[in-house]
Amino acid sequence: MTDILTHAVSLLNDRFLGYVLMAALLFAGLYFTFATRFVQFVRPKEMLRLMIGGEGSSKEKGHISPFQAFSISTASRVGTGNIAGVAIAITVGGPGAVFWMWLIAVIGAASAFAESTLAQVYKVKTGAHFRGGPAYYMQTALGSRRLGLAFSVIITLTFAFVFNSVQSNTIAQSLSATFQVDSLLSGIVLAALTAVIIFGGLKRIAAFSAVIVPVFALGYIAITVIVMLLNLEKLPGVLGIILSDAFSLRNLAGGALGATIMTGARRGLFSNEAGMGSAPNAAATANTSHPVKQGYIQTFSVFVDTLIICSCTAFIVLLADYQAFPGLEGVALTQKALTQELGPLGNYFISASVLLFAFTSIIGNYYYGQANVEFVTRSRLVMALFRTGVSVMVLLGAVLQLKLVWNMADLFMTVMALLNIYAIFRLRRQVLDVLADYRRQKKAGLDPHFNPADVPSVKHADAWVK
Repeated sequence: MTDILTHAVSLLNDRFLGYVLMAALLFAGLYFTFATRFVQFVRPKEMLRLMIGGEGSSKEKGHISPFQAFSISTASRVGTGNIAGVAIAITVGGPGAVFWMWLIAVIGAASAFAESTLAQVYKVKTGAHFRGGPAYYMQTALGSRRLGLAFSVIITLTFAFVFNSVQSNTIAQSLSATFQVDSLLSGIVLAALTAVIIFGGLKRIAAFSAVIVPVFALGYIAITVIVMLLNLEKLPGVLGIILSDAFSLRNLAGGALGATIMTGARRGLFSNEAGMGSAPNAAATANTSHPVKQGYIQTFSVFVDTLIICSCTAFIVLLADYQAFPGLEGVALTQKALTQELGPLGNYFISASVLLFAFTSIIGNYYYGQANVEFVTRSRLVMALFRTGVSVMVLLGAVLQLKLVWNMADLFMTVMALLNIYAIFRLRRQVLDVLADYRRQKKAGLDPHFNPADVPSVKHADAWVK
């Protein structure tokens, strides 16, 4: 029965929804790229300065800083998609899939800017914290609570339950392969740790993510640099095969080029989440002086995830000649590749990276669900039940079949992303006007501060009204 369900979901994704999603993402990404005059490329230094808490960041006690909001979204982005997902993309779609992952990140970064800027514009204040996201701008700016409710349900199912089962599944696989830990035991421990953090509230989630994410992201990059230095003579060949396979006439003639493009784009989307409507839930929590500032930060997060972290895994796998390990996929392939380069240290390092990257993703994914449960109801009982359900799903995910879990993730991701793309395109005027307001203030030599009265197309941005 499980095999039949897996095949049915895979067929639906591959034959219909996958192509619809890619078309929608490309359309939205290209539109916002040109309409914003290439917003994802023009201010890289400013993105970095804003991210680390420079110009215009808030110092108020009790609020989530721009960097902490960045860390929450990056915690969700940097996970199994970077380690297991990239390896799966290469084994299924070939080395050329890496190029399509890069391309979807570059194009999608403009959509990430648009959705995160909107999340800031239409955020709401609850006590000492802000919350928001696509459900909030669907209700406030589009005037459709029904659409917001639909999105809230889908993102909660997608991230808090389905994606978190993917994360716990990958952690359990890694621990089983490296230390022969029983998957059920891994699930129990993960569920318990998850419960400890998520029952502690937003500040604990933000503090946890702000420490763990940068440390292990830098560690993973450092290990990759070592591998690349050990294989300098192979690097030109690896880059060559990525580009040649991406446009291979042999693949085109054999009908495999479509699979290469779809696999790379889908795994890239799962990893960086640009346009899906997930990161805006974290972006809305930041206390900053202008929505565009957090839009820039979330754009930078897409580049960190795909162009840096995902590329690390791709180079580790390709430098080790992945075809020498038939039958291996996902995290097992990445572990084997790094072990070949660094010995047992590589095996243990990947296990530690998977454990911490995936666990931070569980926490980040949970918060996306929390923000949307709060959109539906503020009942403490419902929130307690939701947190318990997330912990249980983390436990169950550790023992589920990998292929079914990934296919379900693709299906839910597609529906959610299509709803969000519809919303941000409907609100394109507001995005462009808010960006123009920011650029106008920067040109005048000011530190931009947002006042809804200065942007006539923006209505009901109540969190910004002093």
